[in-house]
Amino acid sequence: MREPVDLRRQRILAAVQSRGGIRVSDLAAELAVSVVTVRRDVEELARAGKLRRGHGVARPVLPETERPAAPAPRSANGGPVAVVVPERHAYLYEALHGARTVFEEAGTRIALHIAPAAPGAEQPLVERALAEGARGLLIAPRWRSRTTEEADYSWLSRLDVPVVVMERRPRRGSALHAVDTVCTDHWYGIHLAVGHLTELGHRRIVLAARDDSPTARAIRAAFTEIAADHPDVDKWAVALSSPGAVPDRAAATTETPVELPSILAELGATAAVLHGDVDALMLVQSLRDNGVRVPEDCSVIAYDDVVAALGSTPLTAVSPPKADVGRAAAELLLRRLDPRDPEGASAPVRRLELLPSLKVRGSTQAPRTSATPESTALAK
Repeated sequence: MREPVDLRRQRILAAVQSRGGIRVSDLAAELAVSVVTVRRDVEELARAGKLRRGHGVARPVLPETERPAAPAPRSANGGPVAVVVPERHAYLYEALHGARTVFEEAGTRIALHIAPAAPGAEQPLVERALAEGARGLLIAPRWRSRTTEEADYSWLSRLDVPVVVMERRPRRGSALHAVDTVCTDHWYGIHLAVGHLTELGHRRIVLAARDDSPTARAIRAAFTEIAADHPDVDKWAVALSSPGAVPDRAAATTETPVELPSILAELGATAAVLHGDVDALMLVQSLRDNGVRVPEDCSVIAYDDVVAALGSTPLTAVSPPKADVGRAAAELLLRRLDPRDPEGASAPVRRLELLPSLKVRGSTQAPRTSATPESTALAK
């Protein structure tokens, strides 16, 4: 004789309450009915609020007094975190998106402030954010020149909230040395670029780079060091990637804005590393207009990898882990702010460096070894 439905469901409830949870398949075996029948019973009991249904598991309903309290979102412990980034900076906006995902997952509200290009623009934004209740700061200062960088060290180091500096590396021994930082190891990025080119057989390489940001200055210094010491680099040169890529456009500079085709020809170079992506794409167009083909006559590596892949010839690029830098910076700041972490506020200061990668695309290849009209175009 078939067991009444109500009795079977009472037995299911008794088994679940006594064991704290049981698989539907085990219940079906004990009750000598099909899994489909038990699953239907569990669904009805869950709908009536008498048990909880999981993936193939039935669990008891805990009384309100026994239910674990949901952890309060971190934002409930104070105001938002202030995030300050420069205007029109696609590279740092990718890092910002990485940070945003971490803050949102933690329930922490962001107060975003976009700093204009004017020197000293970040300080009033930060002061306003703190006056409005921000309890922490994630900042990527523009720092177009070393002078503006040094000017920010003092006031940033005196802030009375946790601070994480993103994609910036304060000078060693400065007032900001003992502040948390997360950035890309740009030396390693240039190491990857030069290594890739020399492995292909290139021996004369030009770096065309900006000079108006900490990243640009780090790239120029790394290239100078690596190219000078590399046993497979015979000749190298550094030039500006565009006339406006200097800290102060009104100031005189001893460096001539790049005319890449002529510099390549003068050096007899067969490869170039170009910073950043937009300048790189424009310089590749300039090469094409001057009869220099990429990669047949000149291999090109871009540095940043924001839009490098979108060129008519997708550019091989050094790709900093932009979103990961943002995520790591946000996680570091949240740890400083978390009252449930007894060591968060007092943990040692961290200076984190993340390694970039090299994305090989269609703009690099081995140099020509035979003398042809095309291969000698750069030497005319």
